[in-house]
Amino acid sequence: MGIEIERKFLLASDGWRQHVEKTLEMRQGYLSRDAQSSVRVRICGEQADINIKSTRDGIHRLEYEYAIPMEDAQELMKHVAHRPVIEKKRHIVHIGRHCWEIDEFYGENEGLVVAEVELEAVDEPYERPDWLGREVSTDARYYNSNLSKLPYKYWKDEA
Repeated sequence: MGIEIERKFLLASDGWRQHVEKTLEMRQGYLSRDAQSSVRVRICGEQADINIKSTRDGIHRLEYEYAIPMEDAQELMKHVAHRPVIEKKRHIVHIGRHCWEIDEFYGENEGLVVAEVELEAVDEPYERPDWLGREVSTDARYYNSNLSKLPYKYWKDEA
């Protein structure tokens, strides 16, 4: 069983940009996306995978991920995935002993930028860089699966 413990934050500044080690372009489409679980297909460079997640609290969730053939991923993305497809650049930044993934969204979610850190325990301590803003780990609007239902550009209130 795969378990993911993740915290998600808005950003207070662009200070993270000077620490970027690598940037990956991603497209992901959701095959299923309800309040408690999701199934998605992702294409990142020359790799494709299918991912299944289930959560109860937004921080701790079951996660399973499997590589699939690129041709299958493209077919699923084109013919099965809900619209809109999530388009983003993922920037990798290491702070202390943790890897931060900063997702900069495009397309229907243009303007949204969030930082995520994966932990080994819910209460594991981690450095909070000064560019980190408000935590949104339990705010379901920020789940990628929900961004494919109600994209950021349609939100009525400020994030």
